[in-house]
Amino acid sequence: MFIGESDLDVRSIVNVSRHNEQVSLSPSAIDRMRHSRIVVEKLASLEKPTYGVNTGFGAFATTKIPKDKLLSLQRNILLSHACGVGEALPADLVRAMVLTRAHTLALGYSGVRPIVVEKLCEMLNKSIVPYVPSRGSVGASGDLAPLAHVALVLIGEGEVMINGERRPTRDALQLFSFEPIQLLEKEGLSLVNGTQAMSACLALAVNDALNLVRLSTEIAALSADVLFASPDAYDDAVAKTRRHRGQGIVARMLKERFEASELRASHVNCLRVQDAYSLRCIPQVHGAVLDVLFFAKKTVEDEINSVTDNPIVYGDRVISQGNFHGEPLAFAADFLCIALSDLGNMIERRIDRLLNPKLNEGLPPFLALGEAGVNSGLMIWQYTAAALCNENKVLSHPASTDTIPTSGFQEDHVSMGMNACLKLLKVLENVQMLSAIELMCAARALQARRPMRSSKLNEELFSRVENLLEDTSDDTYWQNSFRRIKHFVEQTIKATHTEWWKNYE
Repeated sequence: MFIGESDLDVRSIVNVSRHNEQVSLSPSAIDRMRHSRIVVEKLASLEKPTYGVNTGFGAFATTKIPKDKLLSLQRNILLSHACGVGEALPADLVRAMVLTRAHTLALGYSGVRPIVVEKLCEMLNKSIVPYVPSRGSVGASGDLAPLAHVALVLIGEGEVMINGERRPTRDALQLFSFEPIQLLEKEGLSLVNGTQAMSACLALAVNDALNLVRLSTEIAALSADVLFASPDAYDDAVAKTRRHRGQGIVARMLKERFEASELRASHVNCLRVQDAYSLRCIPQVHGAVLDVLFFAKKTVEDEINSVTDNPIVYGDRVISQGNFHGEPLAFAADFLCIALSDLGNMIERRIDRLLNPKLNEGLPPFLALGEAGVNSGLMIWQYTAAALCNENKVLSHPASTDTIPTSGFQEDHVSMGMNACLKLLKVLENVQMLSAIELMCAARALQARRPMRSSKLNEELFSRVENLLEDTSDDTYWQNSFRRIKHFVEQTIKATHTEWWKNYE
């Protein structure tokens, strides 16, 4: 991949951050960067104060820095701003940060030398993963603390992750054959002043959530069929009479997954008029989540192809502005958090319907295939699902509605976008587990319906997880089955998304 040659998208971020696609700086980006660098060097030679070039930062914006201190200024901003706390961000997320930071600098509006981006590319190609604590960004003036931890590695400071352990960068330089650089005027500020921690979180979350909506809809179709639901609710006429893109996509998926099902044929003339909402309204709910994802995808792809540091070098001007403010990402992350939380709510309701003998259409009570009473079956997995949903509801309170002034009231309104993104990652993890529980229950329910078979597509999903279930009718340590199915779900959603929805439009 050539950095700075064409726009990034969610797919390209996943390919680099998780699948180690190699990167290099494009020749066209080098030309752009050299032009803006000339402007910065000219301003650095003048007595006139220019923010980020020869002044302090934040509340120190009016403090003029002597020329003999300008290089120390760039080093010191990294050392002073690397104040994150908490557990480390995962390697794929950090790599996504490095990639998106390299890309925005390569657009040529930041005034840094090409060598800075080339060293970021080298970090990616050599799998050098900076240690980046997860907490500390308020999402305005960019993600200062997380990006400072990344940038320290460029100057041989900070820490890196090696085999899951923190090691001082200087101890790892020889291992990676990595030569640190000295930063010149404005380069330290340009490395920390941006939205790349938020962008990386949201980009990977969008990829995974798009895959999760697909898988959760496939699981929902299996649950609906074993619960003797009617596919009439997924008819083309229903989607055509309501103009929501996501609803139509999900309805067509569901309709396809009922074709030639023996289970459906067995109750086609039953007297039930309509199904419960958790079955009948899957297109309306899953589809609404998909629509929020399309919004979040556009938001984050706009952001990763934008210039988000301050000041920007535009032509021969250096302009102080606020592109580092993370509000667009904060709103998108909070909205997606709410959407995924409600997706989890609907999943939990289907789990209950699969287990509850009052609702499960004659399936064994709590899917206890052995002697009921002596065996409790999967009864308590619905408790676990309820606990996960409760946690999601707490996490769905928007972070973006809060602001706490920073930097001596110079930065008096912040987005809290990083917190929005971090809780989004947790909600996404919880919904993965809810999907795994539903899949475990739906597969067990299909076993209970034998010898009848579901549709070809539902049976294909079942065949992928059948061997992951414990082969027993009696109670067993179901954690083993859950862990295997959870791993299957994780591997499925962390793959690079295939724009699967286009097959149903």
